[in-house]
Amino acid sequence: MMTFTASAAPLAASCIPVAAPLMPDAAALQELGHALRAAGYRFTTVTPATHSRVKAKVDHVWAHDLHDVFGWSRPFRAHALPAGLLELMHRAGIAQPHRDGWRSTLRAATLEGDLYFHSAYPTSDTDAVFFGPDTYRFARALRAELALMAAAGRPVLRAADVGAGAGPGALTIARRHPDAEVLALDINERAMHLCRANASLAGVTNLTARYSNLLQDAPGDFDLIVSNPPYLLDKGERAYRHGGGELGAGLSLDLVKQALTRLAPGGTLLLYTGVVMVRNDDPFLRRIEPLLAQAGMAWQYEEIDPDVFGEELDTPAYAEADRIAAVWLKASRPLH
Repeated sequence: MMTFTASAAPLAASCIPVAAPLMPDAAALQELGHALRAAGYRFTTVTPATHSRVKAKVDHVWAHDLHDVFGWSRPFRAHALPAGLLELMHRAGIAQPHRDGWRSTLRAATLEGDLYFHSAYPTSDTDAVFFGPDTYRFARALRAELALMAAAGRPVLRAADVGAGAGPGALTIARRHPDAEVLALDINERAMHLCRANASLAGVTNLTARYSNLLQDAPGDFDLIVSNPPYLLDKGERAYRHGGGELGAGLSLDLVKQALTRLAPGGTLLLYTGVVMVRNDDPFLRRIEPLLAQAGMAWQYEEIDPDVFGEELDTPAYAEADRIAAVWLKASRPLH
């Protein structure tokens, strides 16, 4: 998910870093990732609300195992880690002092056999890199579409993941199309850095992480454009969450407009986003229907989860909302 600013609950005073952490050392981070995989590490990253609830009901503060350290972002003492891992963390620059122990500035999530480093909880830095349930839904829908495209013999020679974050969308494409040029686009330097590290850890060599505000800084046409942009209405306008525009749909709408002019003949846009439903109406669909018709696109649109981030409905920004739905748009340009 594209990141611009940061997230939720405040850190305890003893955990607040004096300065923003430096970029992790890529080589040491890759070595750490291999060590975690060798240790059988697996972790599914949940929403910030669920993370907070789980941490609150566990009776220990200090980490007991790798999942506590790299999944639940608990502080730890050296004995909680296998031999050599703390040294790797120091070399990578992700071991932050905490009381008489340490805290990792990164988490590690697993998805489809790959490991992804992303920001620790809570994601309160301005350049936080987010990974969560939307990531898993996005990747699952993307895998299904790529399988259909492969069965239909649809080539992918040049692809872009817009707002790539830690890189799961771009890596999913690059793995299935090893001869394609795959661009992982973001405006967050930390996201691009972690995306490169995650790609190296996965052994993917046909992915390039580069700066671009949506598609504006990436020239040329694409056979495939995918995105999982921010779509919530966030009071603090934290970038990995805040979609802007009407009901949080601003970034998603801008992406559709840009993508319709950047698809090669036969090219496809795959967009995962969230939509605020108001009085049983989908305002995002109403906005994009005329755009898709004018561009002559063949398209499909569906709700893949009718009710996400329900806790947001308690905030004033969603006073008129019925629900927030996760939707999937597939729009293809005709070959001729």
